[in-house]
Amino acid sequence: MNRLLLGGLGLFGLVFAIFFLWQTLHGTPADGTRYVLTPLPEAEPRDVRPSKQPANMLPVDTEASTTQEVISIIPTGPLQEYPEELVTYLEITTGCTLTVDNTCVKAFSRPDATSVVRSNLRVGTVLYVKGTVTGVDGNLWYEIDFPEVLRYPERLSLPWFVPYTAGVPIRTAKAADYKPSAATTTKSLLVDRSEQKVYAYDGDELVRTYTVSTGRELTPTPRGTFTIFRKTPSRYMQGPIPGISTNYYDLPGVPWNLYFTKQGAVVHGAYWHNDFGNQHSNGCGSVDPKEARELYEWAELGMTVTVRD
Repeated sequence: MNRLLLGGLGLFGLVFAIFFLWQTLHGTPADGTRYVLTPLPEAEPRDVRPSKQPANMLPVDTEASTTQEVISIIPTGPLQEYPEELVTYLEITTGCTLTVDNTCVKAFSRPDATSVVRSNLRVGTVLYVKGTVTGVDGNLWYEIDFPEVLRYPERLSLPWFVPYTAGVPIRTAKAADYKPSAATTTKSLLVDRSEQKVYAYDGDELVRTYTVSTGRELTPTPRGTFTIFRKTPSRYMQGPIPGISTNYYDLPGVPWNLYFTKQGAVVHGAYWHNDFGNQHSNGCGSVDPKEARELYEWAELGMTVTVRD
């Protein structure tokens, strides 16, 4: 009998404890304040994608993309705190590196590996993603576009389709231009042509040093003091440039561009060489693509760039 009584009291106590805990978490306190439990921020976007979409896929600019929340990788400074518009780029991470060969990722004319090859893409290339489609193989393909003015548009034939296995999608702010009314920044860059270095400053504090390749003797990086007036994650660079360079080049998806002259001088990543520390360019300052992305995300529109010997 005593065991039954003790068991009943124990069960009652357990039920009362559970009720008290629930009331504490969900009930209304005596002072009338109602507490609401807020879920912790998600470290990753909620996955609402079709089963054939790769695990690292981020939404593109389609109506379907509105069903997924994405955490921006970009905002680091006051000029980029709340980007007005996020878009998707694809960074090529597999295949050939410096030399174009048969291991390169290929851009096709249709989402079909038997269709016409538009281009061979090297690791480090960053391309604007217009949308995604399901290919004849049943897998996801990226449709690539170039929403920019090209110097030699006749060299480009669209559409381009790239398989999802080619790389990693990046959700970031679209290309942006400096507005004189924007907030000022304490950040600046110093490009030293004799040392082949880029020094990144915040105020008087040196925060990072990068090895750079500036322009060759006949196409030097211009000396002087300039302003970063345009940032764009990707740029289709083509030459020759009348009055600046007679060299032919055709480079889609040049990554992480910081423009500081209207004639086309840019600090950017370079996927076609690894000669950093030596003069190598047609007037730009090129750095390793991974370092270029780091610098791009740190840099702000309106910051000063000083180029010296």
